[in-house]
Formats: sequence, structure tokens, C-alpha cells
Amino acid sequence: QVQLVESGGGLVQTGGSLRLSCAAAGRTFSGYAMGWFRQAPGKEREFVAAISWSGDNTYYAESVRGRFTISRDNAKNTVYLQMNSLKPEDTAVYYCGVKVHSGSYYDDAPYLYWGQGTQVTVSS
Repeated sequence: QVQLVESGGGLVQTGGSLRLSCAAAGRTFSGYAMGWFRQAPGKEREFVAAISWSGDNTYYAESVRGRFTISRDNAKNTVYLQMNSLKPEDTAVYYCGVKVHSGSYYDDAPYLYWGQGTQVTVSS
């Protein structure tokens, strides 16, 4: 059974940092791109960042570019999201997913497996 487990969320003040982790269990995802999405209350799930299977290519939403960094450790079957200079508008539940289908990195449709999410709250 495939399982993704996100961790690292929490409450932080504006300007602070958090590092999210997404650990995969049940199978290896080293051959797949992975991504982070987020969903704020009352809003649609939106793309945050994605990384190719090798880690050579990364993709970011304009709202987080320059502040967030996605990385992965295929040996640990884990993807990370380093979030710096956090803003109140970054408050959301953050999910990681595995991109198993062709299609845009920026769209959640090609992603199949999802974790349960981790809450990030940024206070002003």
C-alpha cells in the first residue's frame, strides 16, 4: 500500500521559516516527479512547487519563487519544501503528491498519490 506522510508544519510568525518533509512508504518514487500543493480554507488546491525525478528541474508558483525551495533525497524516498520569508497568505494545508501521469507540473490532475497534509499557519 502506497503512503505519503507530510510533516514539518506548524505555527510561525511572518518572516519565519519552516521545512516540510514528505516521506513515501510502500514503494519507491525515485522515478517520478513530485510536487507540493496547498489549500487554504474556502479556496481551491493550488500548485506550490514540483521537482523532476532526478532533481535537476524544479518548478515554482510565482507567489513562492525566491522564498521556497523544493528538493528530494531519492535514497530516503523523501521530498522537502524549505519555506523562508513566510507570509500570512502562505497559511494553508500543504500536500505532497506523486506525478505519475503526463501533463503539466502545475496542475494537480497528473498527480495520483497524496498525503494527508500538514498545516502551516503564518501569523501576522
